[in-house]
Amino acid sequence: MTIPASAGSVQSWPGSPYPLGATFDGSGTNFALFSEVAERVELCLLDGRGGETRVELTEVDAFVWHAYLPGIQPGQRYGYRVHGPWDPDSGLRCNPSKLLLDPYAKATTGEIRWGQSLFAYPLGDPDGRNDDDSAADTIHGVVVNPFFDWTGDHPPAIPYKDTVIYEAHVKGL
Repeated sequence: MTIPASAGSVQSWPGSPYPLGATFDGSGTNFALFSEVAERVELCLLDGRGGETRVELTEVDAFVWHAYLPGIQPGQRYGYRVHGPWDPDSGLRCNPSKLLLDPYAKATTGEIRWGQSLFAYPLGDPDGRNDDDSAADTIHGVVVNPFFDWTGDHPPAIPYKDTVIYEAHVKGL
């Protein structure tokens, strides 16, 4: 089920901090994101028309922000908005106007359209802050189905005497 932007409030349960990323279990999806500096994290569910529904992740265990959303199915596009400190001198550039790709996303969709919205600061002013929304210009994570239907599959049944095991060093190959 892809959530439309007009869906309003989405039901959210505490979920689990492990595994990281978006994990579909057959009924819904658990979302988990590690951030040691975040003060607040929003999960953004995106529809195909550019609409966005935000779900605040309120559960935090060992710096992992997480929630379980019942009914969220494979194919759902998502990203994160992280609220926190803005201190470029310390390497901290939390900016909720930037939609972030889940580093543990199992699939992605879309294309990067290079432009001002993708940068943390206005081009030519590295000390400034750019609050242009990047959602329309970046790629998004996609919830995937981890289950495989093995119906109709069968072992190759090759006799050991006809089996060839080939080993090669990846770099040398």
